[in-house]
Amino acid sequence: MPLIAIIRRVPYLGSLIPNYMKAYTPLTYIIALLFGGIAANAQIRHQEISPAATSPSQVMVHTHHLVYEPAKNNKHQLFIMIPGTNGKAADFKRFDSSFAAMGYFVITPDYMNKVVTTVCSTSEDSTCFNNFREEIMFGTPVSDKVQVDSANSLVQRITTLLNYLAKQQPKQWKQFVINGKPRWEHIIVGGHSQGAGHAAYFGKRFPMAGVLLFSGPQDYLQQFHRPASWQLQVGQTPASKIYAFLHLQDPFNYNYQIQDVTAVNQQQLTDTTMVQPNSAVGSHHRIFVTDIDKKDKHGSTLGTEFTEVWKVMITNAAKR
Repeated sequence: MPLIAIIRRVPYLGSLIPNYMKAYTPLTYIIALLFGGIAANAQIRHQEISPAATSPSQVMVHTHHLVYEPAKNNKHQLFIMIPGTNGKAADFKRFDSSFAAMGYFVITPDYMNKVVTTVCSTSEDSTCFNNFREEIMFGTPVSDKVQVDSANSLVQRITTLLNYLAKQQPKQWKQFVINGKPRWEHIIVGGHSQGAGHAAYFGKRFPMAGVLLFSGPQDYLQQFHRPASWQLQVGQTPASKIYAFLHLQDPFNYNYQIQDVTAVNQQQLTDTTMVQPNSAVGSHHRIFVTDIDKKDKHGSTLGTEFTEVWKVMITNAAKR
């Protein structure tokens, strides 16, 4: 059977063939498909921006901020991905480009993340996690675990970056800023590990377009046998827009994480869907779980073999 006929008979590949290519010879088709893929990838614009370029009072913690513009199918929504403890923005290139290829603008900020969240896990202060999140997010001097001023707070660093982009490239980025402030209702926020907790905190404080949690939060008070109280608060983002992806053998304790996620998204029952790598996902549940056998189980939720899971999470969370 000719190659072009085989491709046509495979549902996914057949859908990639535009009508004007139906009559191509196999060799011509292959060349066109290859160059078409190159052209699509070429449309993804990638930038790395120094925090100091957006504000002279901001310091570089690890690397430049990472910025992507969508390849095609522009959804006019921004996805902000927050790394975990000591996570570098520069390490999220493959992850971010996957979302840009889906049609999203993407930012991964460099921020103050050198103190591990679990510093509060065994604390006898029931407000330890609350204060930890508040100071990193807003620079409010309330935590004895971290030292972050308002200029270098996560919210301020994102705000100045968006204003910088809106000034430099208004056609692309002005849509995400109004009166100098982020238009949260057009922004989906996600995070891994410590970043998952920050993403959830964003959902409590702002009306986000969606919230995606990867391998977190870790805000479980072991001395009190319950999630940190901030997670139980009713947030400005509807619980129906909050999705999570966890690993059953996460070294940071899946049982703690699932209780945190359930608290964040206000669920009475914990409904989960088991997912497999490189497989389609069909589920109405908001918590996805994998048991993939990887050395780095905590980081496994960021593997590109789960792109289909990410698509379902962001598509469902960001539905208008």
